[in-house]
Amino acid sequence: MNMMKSATVKTTCPYCGVGCGVAVPAAAPRNARVSGDAAHPVNRGRLCSKGSMLGETTGLENRLLHPMKKGARIGWDEALDEVAARFSSVVATHGPDAVAFYVSGQLLTEDYYVANKLMKGFIGSGNIDTNSRLCMSSAVAAHKRAFGEDLVPGSYEDFEEADLVVLVGSNTAWCHPILYQRLLAARAKRGTRIVVIDPRRTATCDEADLHLPIAPGRDLRLFTALLCELAARGAADEGFIARSTKGREGALAAARREHRSLEETAEACGLDPSALETFFSWFAETERTVTAFSQGINQSQRGVDQVNTIINCHLLTGRIGKPGAGPFSLTGQPNAMGGREVGGLANQLAAHLEFDEPGRGKLARFWGTENLAAGPGLKAVDLFDAMAEGRIKALWIMATNPVVSLPNADFVRHALKTCPFVVLSDCVAGTDTAAFADMVLPAAAWGEKDGTVTNSERRISRQRAFMAPPGEAQPDWRIVSEVARRMGFADAFTYRNPAEIFREHAALSGFENGGERFFDISGLSGLSDAAYDALEPVRWPMRGAGGTPRLFSDGVFATPSGRARFVAPASTVERLANESAFPLTLNSGRLRDQWHTMTRTGLSPVLGANAPEPVAEMHEEDARAAGIADGGLMRVVTEYGSGIFRASVTQAQQRGSLFVPIHWSDVNSAMSSAGRMVHPEVDPISGQPAFKHTPARAEAVMPLWRGFFLSRQEIAPPGCGYWASRRVDGGWICEMAGLSEGEAPPELDLLAGESAGAAGGYEELEMRDGHAGALRQARLGNGRLTDCLILTRGGKLPPRDWLASLLLADEIDETTRRVFLSGRAGEGAADSRLVCACMGVRSDAILAAIAKGACNAASVGVQTGAGTNCGSCRSEIRSLIERVETEEAA
Repeated sequence: MNMMKSATVKTTCPYCGVGCGVAVPAAAPRNARVSGDAAHPVNRGRLCSKGSMLGETTGLENRLLHPMKKGARIGWDEALDEVAARFSSVVATHGPDAVAFYVSGQLLTEDYYVANKLMKGFIGSGNIDTNSRLCMSSAVAAHKRAFGEDLVPGSYEDFEEADLVVLVGSNTAWCHPILYQRLLAARAKRGTRIVVIDPRRTATCDEADLHLPIAPGRDLRLFTALLCELAARGAADEGFIARSTKGREGALAAARREHRSLEETAEACGLDPSALETFFSWFAETERTVTAFSQGINQSQRGVDQVNTIINCHLLTGRIGKPGAGPFSLTGQPNAMGGREVGGLANQLAAHLEFDEPGRGKLARFWGTENLAAGPGLKAVDLFDAMAEGRIKALWIMATNPVVSLPNADFVRHALKTCPFVVLSDCVAGTDTAAFADMVLPAAAWGEKDGTVTNSERRISRQRAFMAPPGEAQPDWRIVSEVARRMGFADAFTYRNPAEIFREHAALSGFENGGERFFDISGLSGLSDAAYDALEPVRWPMRGAGGTPRLFSDGVFATPSGRARFVAPASTVERLANESAFPLTLNSGRLRDQWHTMTRTGLSPVLGANAPEPVAEMHEEDARAAGIADGGLMRVVTEYGSGIFRASVTQAQQRGSLFVPIHWSDVNSAMSSAGRMVHPEVDPISGQPAFKHTPARAEAVMPLWRGFFLSRQEIAPPGCGYWASRRVDGGWICEMAGLSEGEAPPELDLLAGESAGAAGGYEELEMRDGHAGALRQARLGNGRLTDCLILTRGGKLPPRDWLASLLLADEIDETTRRVFLSGRAGEGAADSRLVCACMGVRSDAILAAIAKGACNAASVGVQTGAGTNCGSCRSEIRSLIERVETEEAA
């Protein structure tokens, strides 16, 4: 690598599928501040809150540094020998389908390629699936049905060239904020209309010209009606349909059986008929229309049909392959598309080849193998079902945490306990999944490994290392290659660096292709190591120089006929019948500042500050009926499990629905893992779980006591019914509550143990009020606060920020000690929520700006800087302005 030859290393963000460029000072220390790459065409120098705080996540806290067997450190040779021997033994005894890999969109393309090659090409089983099954597989299946291949037609420029952008099941402002800011900037120039279709009123709705708060599970009904209305209103492009499509009449006939009138559709979808008419009219009259969809569409029992119905609307109007027009799948992970390119899904082969005889023959010839998998393997949910049944005897998990992220997570735990041999490759020690692994292998993390990722617009970008892997950590491609060699496949796994793997991947894309497959990056197959290192972002197909910003501009698709296919769903009915025991619908998803199971973002005190506890959102009428108070505790119960959450009572949540975040796990909370509650229902075609539609109920929880514990040291689980911990500057904080008579309030000595920092012994402060049920304890070492416990049965708790700031103080003076014991906060202290993570602006600063005359998000930004970077906090800024205006009007 040439990273030391320049002052800056250019790499790519490891979070969402937007694929932003990141610039890091060469030879930067861990925890160094990173910045956006101004030259990268995706983000042009901007980063969201998570990307901006990447430096805070590169330390060595919780890093897995050495191979571990049953909790004991072993050497690499011993570990690799045993993995290879155990997998080989299972294959020899039970056949190749008795082993499996479960991989991740966090892997680089080169890692993915090698893992897929080993399993499908040489072990000879299709049993490699990826956590992208959980977020993108319905879009993949729909693309293949309509286009003949897994192809996203457009580019991000289409968001800037469109006159209408429809965001369906996507909280783009939070989940893809840099792309959302590009859309808003374009709207300021050209007046683009934005429509948001989502049951929840999310931050994305704040900028929308129209929000359709659709009833859960009714998206298919809505877009079926749209297809009929477009045809009735004369919006069909007859020339395009005749030249470039097939199946229009069948799809329309099926749609017309479902759609009778606008009013009937509005009632079925829970929408205002006038708002629905506005949407239909805008879509019919606007040539440049982009429909972008994400998990709200994909994570459904009918996800594939829903995507195909959206595509049908674009095929009918000819709005595809043109500037500012097309259906657009917004991917959730940084390399979800790269994993699809190399066959990371169980029902794919590498390079978009199929499990038919021509596809298998081409791949077998290229890899030089006689052992290629005969057919598709088990998809994620089916894979763990098979494990529980004893059919999977050895599993290798790479760079993911399925114990938290899969649905029906308690069953996943059971399945892993059943499996005789579980291997985990990860960069993080002590995840929920690691507890079930027989062998844990230390993998290189972001900033330590080299390779490529592909974003939502088919753009390949380099991830480059700027730090050496710590301890004995190794890149995933090397770990897999070493196991492959030990299994007897050394000749096929001779890679010395990721550039060699990429060249093979690129060459395969063009092998015996002849223009049949759109995925073709064979123009990059001759890159030297130096050229690979210097590779600039480029969009495939790439058969020669340049790249391709937009597919289908010539009206030719990847089907045998060259025509796109209209696909008619069998029915528009979603299976959502809630029983009386579960009258609500549970929805789950992401928060603004967190990522997946928080193994990375949880290291950042800044990212943990905006949403410090797991919160369940519900409508005020549902809360009133259940006796649940805003800010109180509540229990969410489904047929599969339950969870405890802090309640957020809000009109932004639709009646009859609940929303919980996906990020909390057993590592950082008690009973707050969303996966435990989600049903295992999947789309029958894609196998993607329906995370958005689990029947549920909500119950009020009345704690017997509550409080929090602050410490300079990482906090062990306190053992009470509710707790949630996070990082703060200088230490950790754990919110706690006792939910049953058997949960006695803890004491500081029990929680703190032997805290560090007091060579000369500890000084302890304590105030007990048995009548009021209050306890305040603190431990000081050499005059510095090391631990602090605050408990109450029913009184107020002091602001956390003030007490947490004392962890950074060199000495706690007498005045502060007295204030602490009194139960009051320090002078000027108040509860102040971090609103803008990018710029570090809290709610008190924003309220002060409002008091000085700031009347909108822009003027608050001028005074404080809040909302001026990725903009994902502007919704919260507007809420504060509205709160002040309401209070002043009262």
